[in-house]
Amino acid sequence: MAFIEKMLKKSKSEEVDIEDFLNNLDVSEEEMYDDADAYVKPMVLKADTDLKSVAKELKDGNIILLNVGDLVKRSPVRLKEQMAKLKRFVTEIDGDIARISEEQVILTPTKIKIIKRKK
Repeated sequence: MAFIEKMLKKSKSEEVDIEDFLNNLDVSEEEMYDDADAYVKPMVLKADTDLKSVAKELKDGNIILLNVGDLVKRSPVRLKEQMAKLKRFVTEIDGDIARISEEQVILTPTKIKIIKRKK
């Protein structure tokens, strides 16, 4: 039994502060990679012009992490209208859309589907 406990016990040098690690993941600005087939891009939805940018990125094959927090606070009715437009567009291109959190939505391009779990 002592052998198993010894194998499972981590030394002080192996311990990782998860909070610190996660906070420092995106410290530096990422560069665009020329050899990448697609990107996962964070975007913010504030105005109608942002819908065109999102549509362009999806057509280019990129996955979008869309922050809708600003519209959630300012205009839930406007948010509903814009999300309906995005949903129609994503359906037309055979992509997918799903809510990640109160303020985050993920949109995928053609032929990339999201496995959604039931609550």
